[in-house]
Amino acid sequence: MDPGFDAAVLHALFTQPPIGLQVLDPELRIVRFNSAALGVQGLDMSDVVGRTWRELGFASDDVETMLRTVLETGEAVTNFRYRGRLAILGGVEMVLSISAFRLQDAEGRTLGVAGTVVDITERDRAEQRLQLLYRAGERIGSSLDVFRTAQELADVAVGGLADVVSVVVLDAVLQGEAPRPGPLVDPVTVRQAGFRAVEGITVPGMLEVGNVRVIPRGTPFAQALSDLRPRLVRQLKADDPWLVRHPAYAEVAREMGSHSLMAVPLAARGVVLGMASFYRGPGSPPFDDADLGVATDVVARAAVCVDNARRYTRERTIARLTQQALVPDRLPSQTAAETTFTFLPVTSSGVWYDVIPLSGARIALVAGDVSGHGLHTVTTMGRLRTAISALAAMDLQADELLEHLHALTEQLAREHPPAENSDQSELTATCLFVIYDPVTRICTLSRAGHPAPVLALPDGSIHVIDVPAGPNLGRGVASYRSTSVDLPEGSILTLHNAELLQDTDQDQLPAFQNAFSTPTGLTGRLQDMCDALMNSLLPDNPADDALLLLARTHSLGPDQTASWTLPNEPQSAAAARRLVTGQLTDWNLDDLTFNTELIASELVTNAVRYSTGPAELRLINDRALICEVTDNSNTAPQLRHAEDDDEGGRGLYLVAQLTQHWGTRHTGRGKTIWTEQALP
Repeated sequence: MDPGFDAAVLHALFTQPPIGLQVLDPELRIVRFNSAALGVQGLDMSDVVGRTWRELGFASDDVETMLRTVLETGEAVTNFRYRGRLAILGGVEMVLSISAFRLQDAEGRTLGVAGTVVDITERDRAEQRLQLLYRAGERIGSSLDVFRTAQELADVAVGGLADVVSVVVLDAVLQGEAPRPGPLVDPVTVRQAGFRAVEGITVPGMLEVGNVRVIPRGTPFAQALSDLRPRLVRQLKADDPWLVRHPAYAEVAREMGSHSLMAVPLAARGVVLGMASFYRGPGSPPFDDADLGVATDVVARAAVCVDNARRYTRERTIARLTQQALVPDRLPSQTAAETTFTFLPVTSSGVWYDVIPLSGARIALVAGDVSGHGLHTVTTMGRLRTAISALAAMDLQADELLEHLHALTEQLAREHPPAENSDQSELTATCLFVIYDPVTRICTLSRAGHPAPVLALPDGSIHVIDVPAGPNLGRGVASYRSTSVDLPEGSILTLHNAELLQDTDQDQLPAFQNAFSTPTGLTGRLQDMCDALMNSLLPDNPADDALLLLARTHSLGPDQTASWTLPNEPQSAAAARRLVTGQLTDWNLDDLTFNTELIASELVTNAVRYSTGPAELRLINDRALICEVTDNSNTAPQLRHAEDDDEGGRGLYLVAQLTQHWGTRHTGRGKTIWTEQALP
């Protein structure tokens, strides 16, 4: 090997930056060094011989301990990272990579320590920036809440990028609305949505979350919003013209001790959402172009998340308005029961309720819940509610109605399957359908996965009605059963959703007892009871919409109904006319006598002609005059339009012309044809 090779290597080590080489004696004093000094650019090494590293500004016990360990044990240390502020360089924070090994002569005597120092401050900053971008991708956007997303941006950027971070958004964004596309040139009103500062920095009142302020023209913030380009102010000075014109901003900078500023617009998909401001205080270097690039990337990530939250808020607002339009804001007036409800929309889910008047003075009480949340769920709820109203108008039995609704839910699930890579679940729904007859006081119930109702009896006893639980609508095989209970007048039925009470939550029944334990008992104001129940049962942080539907039952007394059994013979039509005339006279409804005679005669004649057993005639004096004829035939009549030369086929047509409503409902022993006439 060329003898000059070793000399060249030594010359390079001692003369060529950026690796600084130092030789320390056993007392850790510097005795030799190369021109790269300590590997720190800008450090004057003209007077360092005989001084220790601590005297040069390495105010760290860890460095000295490491060097003494190398000196005593002989174990070399590589890439020991030192982070600190060197007083000899004006207190600027530096990051150094230190390696050290022990020096000894041929006899093994310890001569000192040789160490290398490499300034990795810029590399460390680059690593921190990459870590910051990684953390931003992980932590920003964990929810679809604008305030939380803004705060996550502030939390991520403080410490790693800035000493203070302030995030503001336009008020329209909080309402889910999109400001007009493009830059904003007028003074902009914003709301503080996120703020974070390192420990020791005073938080100005103007930057507290929730505050509203106007960004005036002529500031770096307004400039960034005007052309959607970030602004970097390396040195904030009290005499800067824009600070002089706007003393409020000058006061904020003074309180925080800020000397450097970045203003980055919060914009995504062409929509301006707000602004993120970054500040550095005492002891931190001014922002540079690399910092601005990182801030722009982080804010761009956050802007997409804020815009997602805005769009979610907008969809939720639309869903809530749609939900409000699709559920009744008032319940129909009827005689069978006094009804009221309390509905608390929380997440725009598919919760619905209904009170549907039925034939024969009966009513149907409905409570249901479609799986999922959002506009699609709400519109599906509206379709199911419409379907129930239509099916109920056909006077179907409770379990039969749920079977039809199950088939419709399956069809809707096939028409609108969940999108791929979507968290939307397959469409299902729950439903409780209750029919109450005020004449017989019989309540018939059937349910599809919905919680069973709670019944409060006039004697003060409260229990959950044992209703057979069928499968959720749209799931499994449609197999539903119904149960019937006899309700004393004044009983209170409570329909609710799973957010308030599950079938097995017997320990919550005392809440019902407290709500119904009013000075007037179960005869008190029903809305007060409903509100008291909602306050008792509602969780502190409800995760779903909450529903309570209360119905206090009434009954129609003997003075409001009359019924007769007529034999299956032609003379029964005449008997029906006589009976109707006498009853209407007792009720002072003589004005309806002629039409009712004709209606009863025609319906009884059809019963005699098309059935084999006796016919039952019933009159109900309610909000309308109801005439019903029941026979043992399952054949439903069809309305015909007879030709001029036809000898028959006009009876049912005449009935339809003389009544407000008419229809047929099937019973366990046959069918009932009913009519309704308005009272005079």
